[in-house]
Amino acid sequence: MELATKSDAEILAIANPLMDNLMEASTAIDHARHVRDFTERLKAIVQKDYLEHVCRQYQREKGFFGARVVVAIFRRPDSIAIVWRQQFTKVPGDYVAEMVLVQQDARYLVDHVMVF
Repeated sequence: MELATKSDAEILAIANPLMDNLMEASTAIDHARHVRDFTERLKAIVQKDYLEHVCRQYQREKGFFGARVVVAIFRRPDSIAIVWRQQFTKVPGDYVAEMVLVQQDARYLVDHVMVF
C-alpha cells in the first residue's frame, strides 16, 4: 500500500487538509462538504440529520474547534490512523481527534473520524 510507505510529513500533508475540511464543514453544518472525502462505508453511517444533531450539540457544549496538534501516526497494513490533541473554544482542556485514512486507487479517503 503506497500510503503506508509515506513519511510522517507526507501523511500529514494528506491528513491535515482533510481534517481541516471536516472541521470547517462541521462548523458550517454542511453535510455534503463534510462527507466528500469519506469512504462509502462511512458515508452510509454519517447521515445528514445525524451530523446536524452532533454538530449542534458539540457547538452548544464546547464551542468550535480550536488548536490541533498531532500526537501520533499509526501505520497499519490497510490504513493509517492519525491522532491529534484537539482544543475547543468554549471549554478548557485537551480532547482527542482521530482519523483513519485509506487509499482507494489514487485517492485518499477517510474511513473513520471522531473527536472526543
